[in-house]
Amino acid sequence: MEAILALEDGRAFRGRSFGAVGERGGEVVFNTSMTGYQEILTDPSYRGQIVVMTAPQIGNYGVNDHDEESARPQVEGFAVREISEVHSNWRSRKDLPQYLKENDVVGISEIDTRALTRHLRSRGVLRGVVSTVDHDPESLSGKARGYPAPAQQDLVARVSCSAPYIAAPRPGPGWAGEPAPRKKRARFKVVAYDFGIKGNILRCLEEVGCRVTVVPAGASAVEVLALQPSGVFLSNGPGDPEALGAAAGTVRELLGRVPVFGICLGHQILALACGGRTYKLKFGHRGANHPVMNLEAGRVEITAQNHGYSVDPDSLPPEMEITHVNLNDGTLEGMRHRGVPAFSVQYHPEASPGPHDASYLFHQFAALMGPDSRRGPFEAEERQEGAHADSARPSKGQGG
Repeated sequence: MEAILALEDGRAFRGRSFGAVGERGGEVVFNTSMTGYQEILTDPSYRGQIVVMTAPQIGNYGVNDHDEESARPQVEGFAVREISEVHSNWRSRKDLPQYLKENDVVGISEIDTRALTRHLRSRGVLRGVVSTVDHDPESLSGKARGYPAPAQQDLVARVSCSAPYIAAPRPGPGWAGEPAPRKKRARFKVVAYDFGIKGNILRCLEEVGCRVTVVPAGASAVEVLALQPSGVFLSNGPGDPEALGAAAGTVRELLGRVPVFGICLGHQILALACGGRTYKLKFGHRGANHPVMNLEAGRVEITAQNHGYSVDPDSLPPEMEITHVNLNDGTLEGMRHRGVPAFSVQYHPEASPGPHDASYLFHQFAALMGPDSRRGPFEAEERQEGAHADSARPSKGQGG
């Protein structure tokens, strides 16, 4: 069946459909990961977006029961160069087209994703419509222009939980007959704000001894403190961070009263709470291979990223110290508060998909909540592989 992906500027790409029949609109973005498409599809941060994969073939290992980051796919549409007709993996349960069809996601294949990606890099992210029912490019471009921009939508409300719950992360993938992992002793009570939280974040928090209560995005500081948490986690999520002024105000009330750790949108909300500003990137960072410099350790980390906004480092007050910088474009990737136990990173240390270079950050959050909480979150820590990082702390700057 024919499908068309049309952009608001009139550019259109004809291809073949896979997945659901229908029409969907959203912001068109690209992801440079070579694997991990199931995790990408189910990441709530992609709500409101049509995702283009730059890897030439997608779907060759199917989908399984372990790699979902939320209960269902969150993307508005999915675009690939070639969809594999054969899937082969010992964990695979079904093929990708079937999975998208069951979850009502429209997919398009056999388009020039290189040309589309170059166009988005040149023009910046654009709104688009992918359709299997309307084959008129001019009509679809008009629909794309009428589609609301992410800043005009309350996307967080569409992905956040409606009531608090105790997280019970599913076990990671294992082979048949593998003994169940030993249950970790819960040493800390963590309250996690759900702005669009990923499942692997909950697993990572559990791995460092946290019992996590997940609360809706609109939970007040009074409600959170009533739970007597050891720490508060600010999750990833979709949309424009500056639309979340109420959440920033709540975080401002929590600072100094409980350790705070933020990831992605949570990082941006922490910046807003401290008086900073955010701005929209031209085409964002989305992929599993972005180099980031840890300024304190003098170490490069390869990171997983998914964001279209960034914190303006010049807007941060003196009490905020920059700790991580993106080596591709110099944007701010991490910061800490000099006076209270609070830190955040723009990238995704939980990976899924992506490398695990930054998983130590969850251990540092645990250190803030533990008996040795006087240490700053980015001071030298023994790495999981036994290496020790340099504890030198440079002055504030963008680096890179």
